[in-house]
Amino acid sequence: MNKDIKTDMKYVLDLAEEIIGIPSIAGDCREILARMEREFASLGLPTSRSRKGDLLATMKGVSNSDMRLVSAHVDTLGAVVREVKPNGRLRLLQVGGFAWTSFEGENLTVRTASGREHRGVLLPEKASLHAFSEVVRETIRTDENVEVRLDEETSSAEETRALGIEVGDFVFFEPRYEVTGSGFIKSRFLDDKICVACLFGAIKALVDAGVSPARTTVFYISQYEEVGHGVSAIPQGVAEHLAIDIGIVAPPANSREDSVTIVARDSRTPYGFEFRNFLTGLARERGIPHRVDVHYRYGSDASVAATAGFDADFACLGPGTDASHSYERTTVKAAEACSDLIAAYLTTDRRGEAR
Repeated sequence: MNKDIKTDMKYVLDLAEEIIGIPSIAGDCREILARMEREFASLGLPTSRSRKGDLLATMKGVSNSDMRLVSAHVDTLGAVVREVKPNGRLRLLQVGGFAWTSFEGENLTVRTASGREHRGVLLPEKASLHAFSEVVRETIRTDENVEVRLDEETSSAEETRALGIEVGDFVFFEPRYEVTGSGFIKSRFLDDKICVACLFGAIKALVDAGVSPARTTVFYISQYEEVGHGVSAIPQGVAEHLAIDIGIVAPPANSREDSVTIVARDSRTPYGFEFRNFLTGLARERGIPHRVDVHYRYGSDASVAATAGFDADFACLGPGTDASHSYERTTVKAAEACSDLIAAYLTTDRRGEAR
């Protein structure tokens, strides 16, 4: 990789903090997609939208044959209002997969269809230890016994509906983003917004260095990955699809929080063997901290697209991340390794480095 191609980690971390703070659960990503559109424009990349609203940007390469597609998703976990309860509180239905205990006690925002926002918190129906004692400690949290306590003067369904809140409204949880002095990045929704920031970090590194990718590359920002239909259209001429998504750090996984993970297999399929080895070789040659791993309960936009029948080789990589779909944590080192490997991939084809 050209020695002048360097990841601007301040840019990556500033962008990550900003976009993690933009509510964007699967089904309502309008605001963040508009923000990403502006970011592509600032880097000089033209954009377009798919029929269902996904964002695509194209970066012209040294070669226009066998184009590449690199994807990351901006949708996160969240919920929708399932019922306005007789006591004025809200019953929810999850968007994406998570344990209610991971979000219990967290502040949230309910956004109505008209755009009004109301604050609240997620609690079990029986939350008071003084009132319910062991029930509070021992009850398993389910869709049926957690609720939103609204920070509004309401004690009936009629009063809540008078606020404009209705079934189908989206519910966004607070992310609590923080970068520690020791180099850890912790937040909800690092999956997949830290990867989006890493992707933009790699693009900016090429733009700043005045270097074109080896092959014309389409960057695809999807908005339904958490519910299983993220990348649903691949432009004609694309030969490779690289998904940028978090690596899972949890025993007995091989991933580490200080490295980029290259996924060999997930719950759907093994990834392209030669493609995976190509990425591993790039990481090894460039001294990029990396791990190859197998993820059992996991899928990416690349594996979903592959199993849907799209004819493109496919791979997946991303920063090693602890406590996925909970209060997640990775490191600045892993984010830098991820950006560096993306940049190395963009500037190299399988026959050697682009000039």
